[in-house]
Amino acid sequence: MLTRLKVDGFKNLVGVDVQFGPFTCIAGANGVGKSNLFDAIRFLSKLANWSLLEAALSVRDDSGRNADVKGLFHRVGNSSVEKMSFEAEMIVPSPAIDDLGQEGKATTTFLRYTLEIGLRTSKPQAQPTNPLEILKEELVHILQSDAPKHLLFPHNAAQWRRKVVKGKRAGVAFISTAGIGNEPGTDTKARIIKLHQDGGGKGRAYERAATALPRTVLSSATAAESPTALCARREMQSWQLLQLEPAALRQPDEFTAPSQLESNGRHLAANLYRLATHDDSDKVCSQLANRLSELIGSVRRVRVDRDEKRELSTVMMTNPDQTELPARALSDGTLRFLALSVLELDTQTPSLICLEEPENGIHPDRIPAMLRLLQDLATDPEEPSDESNPLRQVIVNTHSPSVVMAVPDDSVLLARTEKALREGHPFTKAVFACLPNNWRNKDQARCQEVGKGEMLSYLNPTAVLRHEAPYHHRKRRIIDHPEFALFTPSGTQGAT
Repeated sequence: MLTRLKVDGFKNLVGVDVQFGPFTCIAGANGVGKSNLFDAIRFLSKLANWSLLEAALSVRDDSGRNADVKGLFHRVGNSSVEKMSFEAEMIVPSPAIDDLGQEGKATTTFLRYTLEIGLRTSKPQAQPTNPLEILKEELVHILQSDAPKHLLFPHNAAQWRRKVVKGKRAGVAFISTAGIGNEPGTDTKARIIKLHQDGGGKGRAYERAATALPRTVLSSATAAESPTALCARREMQSWQLLQLEPAALRQPDEFTAPSQLESNGRHLAANLYRLATHDDSDKVCSQLANRLSELIGSVRRVRVDRDEKRELSTVMMTNPDQTELPARALSDGTLRFLALSVLELDTQTPSLICLEEPENGIHPDRIPAMLRLLQDLATDPEEPSDESNPLRQVIVNTHSPSVVMAVPDDSVLLARTEKALREGHPFTKAVFACLPNNWRNKDQARCQEVGKGEMLSYLNPTAVLRHEAPYHHRKRRIIDHPEFALFTPSGTQGAT
């Protein structure tokens, strides 16, 4: 679970410091930086498994295409900064399994991971094709006694926090950086990144020269060397940007297909079949049908059809007319509800799900139901964390006032831009502000507040439309129609 993220120098994220709870809704106009925050989370996730270059090339640019490496660094005018930094506070799962199938248990589960990446100004012999270098990498523990200062969202300390924040650590960090050369292009011969064993001061640290590293030290963590670092790696790997595509959701699965839902929704049939065979099949399918009935109306049955001849699995749904339809015949909105309902039942889902514009493909009347489902996907911090209440969180972004009006007020962050100066040059950066009087305001330095007028303007965009200067020969808009004025926000007519 990602509880806090600091980002500096990544795209338009400069000095960003965001606190996350189990469910967070980031709202704002297009182009202000909502997706950049998701890209930063995704970048960190990829760095836990891929090389620096592979992770950087996987990130989108502003047009939605894969970015070049230099484009990830914050730009001021025609030049880019040469350093980006990330700091993530997280609660990690324990135990975790490494790439060789060995189990490792974390000595403590509340951790802070820091990473600084520089843009090389010259091509070193060690990595001639890699323009990125690690300037600093650290993994340290956060004391249990300090947890209340870091976990600011409402939660039950006895039932939830003490179940997920466990263990203790004495001695040095799990990963540390030593030596000179903390700026890109400086002498890096003495800069060493150390992976310390979980015994604290006991045992020899594994040392690696920073200039020769093609990937983070965390991404190579194993159960034998540092089980706590392994647990942090697995946590970050599980952060997923969910981009459900109807075409992928409709596809049948081969019997040998992976049984985990991919970020685009592929392998829905295989995922549901695994759940049904792991538990009582009728019980799982009934739970799913009941959940979908709550969300989209009557659903009689959901099952997986197994074609033994072609070795294909297909999701089937029976409607109130007793007509059984395959996934390819279901609407986009129904498929999205189905995929998220399957994720809710699956305890092996990612620990962090990022979802862009959950209102897409959903009828406006169904938006509150979709948001209830997304909130139910997240852990309930008032109840014990167990298999029925997994440590899972959801972050959504949206530009829709309809979404913002339907979520808890303390879950909302309003994304906007503001002007700033760097070495005398003006630039625009993203800011994430919260509403007054909620848990994010416990530390005023962490979260700016949204003004009442700004939030009202966001929630009531029709007020802007209504007060636009009239122009001749235009067709009458719905908002101008006298019969609908009473039923639209900012209606100028009053009840008699």
